[in-house]
Formats: sequence, C-alpha cells, structure tokens
Amino acid sequence: MGESTGPAVMALGALPSLAAAGSLVWAVACRRTGVRQRLARLARPTAVCAALSLITSFAPLRAGSGWKLAEVALLSLLVAVVTRWSREDHLAWALPPAALAVTLWPLPLVTGDSFLESIGIGTFWLLPVAAAVAAGAYPRRQELRRRRAVAEARSAQRLQLSRDLHDFVAHDISGIVVQAQAARFVAATDPAHAVLALERIEKAGLSALAAMDRTVRMLHGPEAAATEPLPDVSHLRPLVENFTAAGATEAHLDLPHPVTERLSREAGSVAYRIVVEGLTNIRRHAPDASRATVAFTPTATTVELRITNDRGAGPSARRASRSGGLGLPALTEHAQALGGTLTAGPHRDGGWQLTAVLPAAPPKEKTP
Repeated sequence: MGESTGPAVMALGALPSLAAAGSLVWAVACRRTGVRQRLARLARPTAVCAALSLITSFAPLRAGSGWKLAEVALLSLLVAVVTRWSREDHLAWALPPAALAVTLWPLPLVTGDSFLESIGIGTFWLLPVAAAVAAGAYPRRQELRRRRAVAEARSAQRLQLSRDLHDFVAHDISGIVVQAQAARFVAATDPAHAVLALERIEKAGLSALAAMDRTVRMLHGPEAAATEPLPDVSHLRPLVENFTAAGATEAHLDLPHPVTERLSREAGSVAYRIVVEGLTNIRRHAPDASRATVAFTPTATTVELRITNDRGAGPSARRASRSGGLGLPALTEHAQALGGTLTAGPHRDGGWQLTAVLPAAPPKEKTP
C-alpha cells in the first residue's frame, strides 16, 4: 500500500495534524477561561485526533509520512498534557486511542510480511507514548503529593487546635460553671463567698482567654506559637490549688523535685495536659468526690503519673475513655508518641484512676 499525492489526499493527511494543533492553540490562546481548565478539557479532542490519525493511517489513499511524523509529535504532546491535567476518568478513553495511533501508524508502510518486524516497529513507536505519559505523570504525582501534604498539615493543625481548646479552655470553662453555680446558691446568705467565687470566675476566664490567644497564635505559624511555651509540670501546683478552691473536691499534689528535671519540655507539657484532663473529668463526672490525688513517681527510666479520686466517674466518663474523642484517646496518642502509656479505669471502692507512664532522662549523678 503506497503513499499517494494530490490535493484531496494531502488535505486528508493534514487533517489529524491540524486538529491536534488547533486543540493546543485553543487551549493556550483562548481567554474565556483559565489555561489549566482548558488543558484539562483536551481529553476529548485528543481522542478525536487519535481516531482521525488511525483512519488516515489505514485509509486506501494516504498522504506522505511527513504528515504522520507531525501527527506523532502533536499526539505525543497531547498525551503529555492530558496525563498532566485531565481527570482520571477521562484518561481511560483518551490515552488508549492516542497510544494506538502513535504505535500503529508505520505498520501500513511495512512492505514485508514479518510479524516480528511489525511487533518491533510497534514497540519502538510505543516509546514516545511512554515518554509522554511519564512527562505528564511525574508533575501530576508531585502535585498530588503536595496537596496531600497540605491536607495532612491542615488536618494536624485543626486537631492540635481542637486539643488545645479541649485540654485548656474546657478546664477553665468547667471551673467557671462550678463557681457560678456555687455563687448563685450562696449569694443571698453569704455575699463574701459569692465575691470570692466571682474572683475565681474572673481568674478562670482570664486563663481561658490566654489559652484561646495562644491557640489563635498557632494559626499565624509555628514561629508565632513558639513565642509562649506550653505549660508543663512546673505549673501544676497553682492548677491543683485552683481546682481545690473551685469545688468541693480536695486535691493534693505529690510532685518530687527530681521529676521537673527529668522530664523533657514535651513530656512535661503532656503530663500537664493529662493532669488537666484528669481533674476536668473528676469535676464533670465525679463532682461528689471528696478527695483527689495527683502523684508523680520517678523510676530509673520513666516517670509514673497517677490521678485518683475516691469516687468513681459516671458511665459517661467510662464511655469517653473508650471512645475516640478528644480527651483521653488523644492524650493516649500523645503519650504513645513519646514512648509511654496511658490507661484509665476503676480504682478500689468505687474510685477512678488515671495512670500515665512517660519516658524520662536517667537521674544525674551527684558530683562529690
């Protein structure tokens, strides 16, 4: 089957090339929509151009191979653009016909009848298609990875913000509620006690505002958030004292001095969050508890933290400890990330205990 000449044959041979070139020019030069949106719509024109190329390749009258080489170049460019910008569901019906058009175009020119020779030629012309797909797939994959990284970073930031609001603001808000309830009942009979309750409400409100300000600063980037470190175990004593003053539960803190030296800043912040969560749960789920204890016990390689109360938390606290909410499950993830553990469960006669084991640096040897 030889090549033919003549105006009609030349026009037929140039048709796929002109269609492919026109599609690319339309995608780049048209100003009605964005370039990326138009490039993403080239899947259908690519399939049409590939179909025209296949028809002209196997037509009884064919133009010279020069037009076919131009078609191959333009179709390869379209394959790269479609692979880069088109939707995944469009790739399934745009790339196969384009690959066939590029791969099969020289077969009608083969004069011999060797099947292996045809396979070799087709395989050789499949290489431009593979190169075009790779050229479009690599930036597409990089863009997908970048989007996933951004989504994961945003999700982690939202999770951190929600944890900060839960761990710190919720504790202060629960204290405000308790003090407001107490002040409402004693306002008429004991105005002095009501005034103290209002002072504690003010203090808890300022603490909640400070926690919210710190959380908002995180939205401006890690540099802004790092200007004020998170509370650690050195801030536990006023926390426990305020908890005792705010309600009927008397809390005691057992914090040996070596603990503050052996916990890293991150581990100390996690320990502070655990204590806040434990005291908040006691206030919410065991308001009739008369005594709570926060005790730190250092060992050779760890620091054990136990928060106990003499009356157990209610069913809602038990469900919360087993669910995937923002409280204990989130703190368990924090502890595990540091190489520690966190558990919660009943303790003695109806009590409740929260136990955390955090890694610690070995004790420093005293120099003589």
